[in-house]
Parts: sequence; structure tokens; C-alpha cells
Amino acid sequence: MKNLLPFEIIERKVLVKKEAETDPGHGYSPEQRPVSELISYGVVNINKPKGPTSHQVSEYVQKILHIKKAGHSGTLDPAVTGVLPMALGRATRIVQTLLPAGKEYVGIMHLHKPIEIKELKKVLGEFVGKIKQLPPVKSAVKRQVRERRIYYIDIIEVEEQDVLFRIGCQAGTYIRKFCHDVGKKLKVGAHMAQLVRTKAGPFTDKDMITLQNLADAYWLWKEKNDEKQIKECIKPVEDAIPQVPKIWILDNAIDTVCHGSDLKMPGISKVQTDIKKGDTVAIMSLKNELIALGFAETSSDEMLLKERGIAAKTHKVFMEPETYPKFKKD
Repeated sequence: MKNLLPFEIIERKVLVKKEAETDPGHGYSPEQRPVSELISYGVVNINKPKGPTSHQVSEYVQKILHIKKAGHSGTLDPAVTGVLPMALGRATRIVQTLLPAGKEYVGIMHLHKPIEIKELKKVLGEFVGKIKQLPPVKSAVKRQVRERRIYYIDIIEVEEQDVLFRIGCQAGTYIRKFCHDVGKKLKVGAHMAQLVRTKAGPFTDKDMITLQNLADAYWLWKEKNDEKQIKECIKPVEDAIPQVPKIWILDNAIDTVCHGSDLKMPGISKVQTDIKKGDTVAIMSLKNELIALGFAETSSDEMLLKERGIAAKTHKVFMEPETYPKFKKD
């Protein structure tokens, strides 16, 4: 079976509560968003180079794009490279949705003494599932034992005492500590020799870009009015939330949500299946624009059946008020 993070396994269907059309005169689909807005409200998947901290890479992105704010999802050590999603401008709050989505890494674990492959596979298998970790002395969190989940571990190649492996895990799992703990269990000792992040939620190493790619694309847009490359580099904020269950609402319900009001049942047009009370949900327009994130007050089934009550408590609003007209009651 292909290695998948938990959100990649769930298949949600879309159920229609109320057929509706959206007014083309207001808002626009994410693919049609102008470059100027993407720069202040988009996401870039940076291939973090070896050397700088994640915070420094964030500062580089701000300088390249001439913006005041950019936030990354999940810190990478200076020596670690790979996928570093970066939300721009007013999209920065979206990075919180990436944290529960899981991460994948490819790394080299150096064993301090030779070991049989059979024994190595057996011990690695024991780490799949829930594990307990004490964060390293140098870490950004309080140093206490934490429970984390390992979704899968694959041995890609073994060359003498170097093990090339792939691991899918819950956010906040320390791979350096994982390598140390594997070595301890094998009774030979081990350390992490190299690490690349290959997935962070929906972002993968297949679509990441370098800082130089971004700088070149920005120059082409600014100096040559060429949008092609920058639109390939900067993705709509909606690309960061395929893992978040969605509720699509009617045009006339949008502005009240933009002002922070909770989503009421009559405003719903469509919902995805398997939403449970308390789940983080994305409230979307019928043009697939992210309006807000909220917390479900009830299940998908009840949202379809009920005509009164609150469907979701609005938590973070992303769409600007008055993007859609205010609904006026007759």
C-alpha cells in the first residue's frame, strides 16, 4: 500500500442541501486571483536550503516579495532541507491548519555498529503507532515526555551502517530523537546524518520552489509584466486546505460570516461528508474561495437536515467584508 498521511486516506463526498448559483459580479475563483493579491494572500512551498533557520527563510521571502508578513508551517533545523510551506500576508493564519495534517521525511540514520537487516526491520516496525518522546535539550517546546504517532516507516536502502529511510509522522515528532531511540533499542547506538522534509500536509517535494525561483518570478512580473512564473510559484491560500472538511454557503450568507457571525443552517448550499461536532471546518463560497475557518457545531448529516440553528462557530475570517453584498431581508 502506498504510504499516506491520515488526511490523504479519508475520502469525503460532497452532499447538496440547496442547489444555488453564485453571482459572477462578486469575488472570483482562486485560479483567477490577480498576482497582486496572491502576493499578499497566497502560499509558497519553499525548498528550504541548508544553513538558514526557518525564520530567516521567512525573512528572505518577505524581502523578495516586498511584504511585511510571512509565516512558515513547522520549523526545520538549519541543517535540514526540503518542504517549508510559507503563507503570505493575511494568509499567515492558515499555517495552523497544516500542523495536524502530518509530515513526511526522508533521512539517513547512521548506525554505530553493523546490524542484521532483519533485526533493523523488526525494531523499526515497533516504532509505528504511538511513541513517547522527550524533546531534545535544544528544542522550541517545553522538555517533557510527549506522545506522538508514527504513521509509516520504510527502509529505502542500506549501505553498510547508513540506513536511508522514509517516515510519515505527526507534527512535532523529532526525527533526530527517533534515530537516537532506534539506536538505543538496537543496542548499537545511532544518529541522524541527514534529513529532508518531503511532505508538510498537502505540500510535497514535487511542487516546491527555491528562493531563487521566487526572486526570478517576481522580477519577471514586475519588470516584464510576465505573470506565468509567479503564478506557478505562489498558490492560492485554498491550496493549503484540502485536508480541512468544507461547507459551501450561499452568496447572501457570506458577508455576515465575513463580519465574524457564526454560520447558520439556512446559509448552507453543500457540505462534505464525515464532519463531526468540534471539527475544524473551512467555510467556502460557491466559487471555492475560503471565507473563514470555524468549528462545526453539529455533524454533516444534521447540517443537511436542519433548517434552524448554528452549523459552525466562526473562528478566523479570511475574506474581506463587503466582497459580497450584504443580504437584505424583505
